[in-house]
Amino acid sequence: MNKENNYSDVVFIGQPNCGKSTLFNAIAGLKADTSNFPGTTIQHTHSKVNVEGNILNIIDLPGTYSLNPSDPAEKVALTHLFHEKPDLIINVIDASILGRSLELTLELIELGYPVIVALNMMDLAEKKGIEIDKNKLEKLIGIPVVPTIATHGRGIKELSDAALRRLEKGSSISPIKWSRDVEQKIEELTKILPDDFPFVSNKRFTAIHMIEADKLFFDEVLKDINPPLKKALDRIRHDLETMHNAPAYEVISAERHHLAFKIFEECSRVKRGKRLSFEERVDDIIMHPFFGYLIFLAVFFGFFFVIFKIGSPLEELLLEPLTNIRHSLSLSLGKGVLFYLIDGLLAGIGGGVAIVLPYFLPLIFLMSFLEDVGYLARAGFLMDTFMHKIGLHGKSISPFILGFGCSVPAIVNTRILESRRDRVITSLLIPFIPCSARTTIILALVAFYLGPLWALGFYVFNILLVAILGRLITFFFRTPSPGLILEIPSLKMPSLKNMLKKTFLKMKSFIKFAWPILIVGSIVLGFLQFLHFDRFINLILSPLVEKGLGLPRELGVTLVFGFLRKELSLVMMLQALDVNYKDVMTVITKEQLVVFTVFINFFIPCLSTVAILWKEIGKKIALISIGLNTGVAVILGLIARLILRR
Repeated sequence: MNKENNYSDVVFIGQPNCGKSTLFNAIAGLKADTSNFPGTTIQHTHSKVNVEGNILNIIDLPGTYSLNPSDPAEKVALTHLFHEKPDLIINVIDASILGRSLELTLELIELGYPVIVALNMMDLAEKKGIEIDKNKLEKLIGIPVVPTIATHGRGIKELSDAALRRLEKGSSISPIKWSRDVEQKIEELTKILPDDFPFVSNKRFTAIHMIEADKLFFDEVLKDINPPLKKALDRIRHDLETMHNAPAYEVISAERHHLAFKIFEECSRVKRGKRLSFEERVDDIIMHPFFGYLIFLAVFFGFFFVIFKIGSPLEELLLEPLTNIRHSLSLSLGKGVLFYLIDGLLAGIGGGVAIVLPYFLPLIFLMSFLEDVGYLARAGFLMDTFMHKIGLHGKSISPFILGFGCSVPAIVNTRILESRRDRVITSLLIPFIPCSARTTIILALVAFYLGPLWALGFYVFNILLVAILGRLITFFFRTPSPGLILEIPSLKMPSLKNMLKKTFLKMKSFIKFAWPILIVGSIVLGFLQFLHFDRFINLILSPLVEKGLGLPRELGVTLVFGFLRKELSLVMMLQALDVNYKDVMTVITKEQLVVFTVFINFFIPCLSTVAILWKEIGKKIALISIGLNTGVAVILGLIARLILRR
C-alpha cells in the first residue's frame, strides 16, 4: 500500500501477445495515461481505478518473456518492477499456449511478490481443444488463478475480486522445488549469500538469477561481489555445467521449462486429436510463399483505399465551412495583423480538423484492427525474406510497422534488436517509412487530387526505396545480422471496444502534442506573412525550391516549419499559397504537386524523431540521418521533376 497516497500499486506483466494490454484496457477504460519511466524513453500505461471503494494504481508493463531479459526496453521495465516493489502482480498468460506461458509465472513465484494469474484467452484454448482444470493449476503453483477472456470482458469482476482478496491477505508465496541436484546448488549459494548483499527480492531469487546470469540483467549485481563469493559462484556454475553438460544459464532455463510443461500436463488435457484447425488452414493461405504476398498487397491496398474513401468526402465536407469563415474574415478585418493572426489560428485548427483527422482516425483504427486480429505479425513473417535481402532480419519488421504510426516509438522499439549494427541500420531507415503524418500528406494531396492509385504507387516506391537504401547502408557494415525465431500469435476476432479505446488514446495523444504545434506554427506563419519575413526565408531557399525543384517560391517557408511536424507542411502549403483547398490545382501543376509530396516526405525527419535518434542511437547517427534524408529528398525531388517534365 502506498501510504502517502493511500492506494495500492498493481502491476500487469505477461509475455508478448498474451492479451495483457487488452485486459488492462478493459479495467482501466479511457482513463488510462501513457508516460515514460523516469529518466527513460520507455513508455508504460497506467491508470487509477476504484474497485469497491479501494483505489488501485494499475500499471501495464511492456511484454517480456523473462525476468532476466536481453532486450534493453524490458530491462528498464523490470528495473522499475524490482525498485518500485508493487503490492500485487497480475500475471496475464495465454491459456492456449499454457506450457510456454507458465515459464514467466514460475519466475514471478520465485520473486516472492504477491501474484495472481489471469488465465486469458480461454476461448482460444477451447478452440484448440485444451481443457484446463483451474483448481488443479491453483494447487500446483500455489497462487490464485482467474480465467478471463479480455476481448469479451469476461472474468473482469472475478479478477478484481481476487486482486482485492490478495491485497488484503498479502500472503507470501512458497517456492516450487526443482530437481534435487539443481535445488541443492541453489540452496548452497543461498546459504553463503551475506545478509547485506543487494538482493532484488529474496535470497533464493537472487541466487537463481546469479547462477543464470550470462551477460544479462543480473551481471549488474555481479560486478561488485567479493572474491570469495565470486569463487563460490563460479564453482557452483561449474558443478552444474559438469553434471548437465550445458552452460549454467541453460540448465536453469531447462529446469523452468521442464517444470512449466509438467504442470501443464498435470492440469490440462487435449480433448481432440491432432488435426488441422481452421486457424492453421487460414495461416497456410495467409503465409503461403506465393499467395501470401498477393494477400499482403490486397490487404494494404484495401487498407489505404478504405482510408481514402472515408477521409476524402469528410475532408471536402469539413473544409467548406472553414473556407467560408476565412473568406468572411478577410472581408471584415482587411489585411491587418489581427487578420493574419486569426487566419493562422483558423488554418491550424481547421487543418487539424478538416485535413488531418479525416485520414488519421481511420488510419489508426484500421492499424489497431490489423494488430489485434494478428495479421501484422504475419506480415512480419512474410517480410522476413525481404529484410534479409537488405541485410537485416524479421525482428526489424516490428519497428518498421510501428513506423507507419509514428517514427518516435518505432526508433525506441529498435531496443528489441540485440546488435548495435541492426539498431543503427533500422533507425536510419525508419524515417523513410511513411508515418501517419506522411500518410496524411500522401492521401490528402496525391490521392485527393490525382487518385488513390497514385498514392498506392507512392507506397510501392517507398518500400523499394527502403530496400535500396538498406542495401547501401549495410554495405558499410561487415558483420552479418544474427538469426531470428519469430513468434506468431493466434488469429482472433478483435474487440471493437478495445480498438475504439486504442483509437481514442492515440487521437488524444495527437490532440495533446501534435495539434498545438500545428496551431502555433500556423499563427507564427501568419505573423511572418504580416511582417513579410516569410519572403526573406523563401528568397534564401529559392535556389533549391524554385530553381532546383521547380516549385512556387512561396513553399520554401513550409519546409522550415515541416521540420516541427510533417502535417504542418500540408496545412501551411495552403496558407503560404493563399488558396482554398479546392483551388490548389489552379496555382500549382500536377507535376509540382508530386515533386512537393516527394520532397516533403523524404526531407529532414521531424524534430521529435531527430531528438529521439540523438538520445537513443547517438548524436553522430542523428546528424547522419538528417543528411541522408535531406540528400535523398533533394535527389528524388530533382529526378521526379526531370521525369515529369517529359
